[in-house]
Amino acid sequence: MLDPSTAGVIVFAALTFLLIIGTHIGIALGLAGLLGMYLVIGPDAALAQLATVPFSTTNSFTLAVIPLFILMGAFATQANLTRDLYQAAYSWLGRLPGGLAIATTFASAAFGAASGSTIVNAAVFTRMALPEMTKLGYDKRLSAGCIAASGTLAAMIPPSILMVVYAVITEQSIAKIMLAGIVPGVFTAFVFALGIYVMVRRKPSLAPMPDFRLSLRERVRALSGVWGISLLFLLVIGGIYGGFFTPTYAGAVGAAGAMLIVLARRRLGAAGLLETIKDTGITSTTIFIIIIGGMLFSRFLTYTDLVTEIADYMIALDWPPFAYLMSFAILFLLLGMVIEPIAIMVMTLPVMFPVMLKVGYDPIWLGIIAVKMAEISLCTPPVGLNVYVVRSASPVPMTLEDVFSGVMPFIVMELIVLAILIIFPDLVLFVPNMMK
Repeated sequence: MLDPSTAGVIVFAALTFLLIIGTHIGIALGLAGLLGMYLVIGPDAALAQLATVPFSTTNSFTLAVIPLFILMGAFATQANLTRDLYQAAYSWLGRLPGGLAIATTFASAAFGAASGSTIVNAAVFTRMALPEMTKLGYDKRLSAGCIAASGTLAAMIPPSILMVVYAVITEQSIAKIMLAGIVPGVFTAFVFALGIYVMVRRKPSLAPMPDFRLSLRERVRALSGVWGISLLFLLVIGGIYGGFFTPTYAGAVGAAGAMLIVLARRRLGAAGLLETIKDTGITSTTIFIIIIGGMLFSRFLTYTDLVTEIADYMIALDWPPFAYLMSFAILFLLLGMVIEPIAIMVMTLPVMFPVMLKVGYDPIWLGIIAVKMAEISLCTPPVGLNVYVVRSASPVPMTLEDVFSGVMPFIVMELIVLAILIIFPDLVLFVPNMMK
């Protein structure tokens, strides 16, 4: 058997190699964790963990909320709620400078209350909004950047899959962290809208003004299209906040509500239902593979006591609390350049979460900061996942450089919001603190 330090060096080298050659992050974490346990506690114990961890991880009532939220978003997409949201937002905001991009931002934020997935948001609005903005003469970099950035709002506005992952890893209340995301999510959407307005006022050629006018009656009538998303949001968040059911039950209620909406609109046949369930299964499985791999890796860290040693070492440095927060943020953002957010949480939280608690940070507030950094990482080069989604789903000819160029101003806005949430933590905590 090797000593933990030597095993740790070998394991992290193996993990790095697996990631470089393009191994799926969940598989890479699992293989690296198994290798570490093989080196430290022997082959029999390592194989025993391989036999038990996948089942014990997925056999969790709490994690059942993930496929339920994914299913709810899939039904909401089938019901075409996104187009209704988009038309309602455009009817009210279309006459503003950059109004179509602003409407896309708010419609994407609202749809985030049903999808819970940044990838779904980015893909749906790329196919729907990008052709419209291009037709009206919008700069394609602004359009693509707006869609990629506003798609990340689904990570913050509940229900959010990232929030569920954070809560499970850190053993925090899913309900509280979801409620904590409401104000930061809405605030970020308004910052994006203000940023678009300022950019277009300074450079009108980015977004020519459309030649259309709607009466007040027509705009009010357009609001009828938002009832579906509003109902789902009230069912899920209202039910959790009111104490009627747990987040897992809320996921089931939301999925059932979304299915009833799509059936009422007669937009779901047998083939569509089968496709929706299949897509939900594929997406859920991908997430669970990452979580299982992360749990195997965490078991290795636990057996070697490396987490405790690293945490004790960092605490012994006796830095100011803000320095620990900055180190956490820098680590998260650097990893976000090459790894997707769920994997980053699985890799970093077992080590950093105990440290951040010991230096006095609130775990719910820290979760929102982690999700905000995940939002940023979804748009940063070279592996900004939402950027790649927009590029691949775009019906308009576009390069990755165009999308990355367009998303850069929104990354600056995200950093401003992150700074505000750090300086004013009550923006995050006052809603969850209202829970009894």
